[in-house]
Amino acid sequence: MLDLRQLRYFVAVAETEHVGQAAERLHISQSPLSRQIAQLEKNLGLTLFERGQQRIRLTRDGQVFLAEARALLRHADRLENLGRRLGRGEEGGLCIGYVADAMHTGILPGALRALHSERPGVHIALYNLPPAEQFEGLRQRSLDIALVHEPPSTDDPDLLAAPLFEDPLLLVLPAGHPLADQEEVTPGDLDGQPWIAVENAQDPAWRDTFVAACTAAGFTPDIRLNAAEPLTALGLVASGLGLALVQKSMVRATTEDVAVRELPWHHTCVQLWAAWHRVDLRPLVASFRATVLGTTGTNRITAQQ
Repeated sequence: MLDLRQLRYFVAVAETEHVGQAAERLHISQSPLSRQIAQLEKNLGLTLFERGQQRIRLTRDGQVFLAEARALLRHADRLENLGRRLGRGEEGGLCIGYVADAMHTGILPGALRALHSERPGVHIALYNLPPAEQFEGLRQRSLDIALVHEPPSTDDPDLLAAPLFEDPLLLVLPAGHPLADQEEVTPGDLDGQPWIAVENAQDPAWRDTFVAACTAAGFTPDIRLNAAEPLTALGLVASGLGLALVQKSMVRATTEDVAVRELPWHHTCVQLWAAWHRVDLRPLVASFRATVLGTTGTNRITAQQ
């Protein structure tokens, strides 16, 4: 049986690679911390750290174990949070998983605003997680609803999903760029232009996916920079460093240094889906899901403004 305290100790040592610093973070002395780590390794029959005179480093097995330990501790924290809310009689509250676009498009804020208006006492816990972790959270009942870019498989035995939103990509370019004066931009105009590609952490092959979409539309991008998220891309475009494709819901954050153009011939968009467990255990969950699905039309209009 794993000891959650030992796992928290292990994560602290792994993140600092220093027993003394980890002990300070945990507010314990070094000796019992070292003993707990040694006991964990003994119980597992596994060497988690390579020990040197000054620092310790994770072994390869330790790196794999660290990723799983973090996931388990997150789940344990959510479960404890749920238990405390149940103990306070808060209808269990709601645990919601989401990706960043659920915020940008206004879907999640709108649904939360409606829920707060109807049931101001309900406790909400929000978790920004990758889709795979959200789906696992739904199966384990540590999440009540997941907002993701792609739905679970249609033959998934546990989960259901419904589309919420399609956010078309628009061309953003520096205001002083020659194309900024054109009402219509063709694929030929974009061929060979310097580009800023927006990373997609959920797609390991995101760069190839981006290039393939551009090629299918009729032009080849010259990618000069990668942006971790759309707002960063907008800032780089405003600085005159290249062109980018950004969701329509995000261009409200543009400045006078950026021009925006629609590309009717480019049909790529960012999708948002709601996913949930097939079996509803609490009326509150079903009610909030209906609220989320009901805000779709309103938020689609908002994003197009």
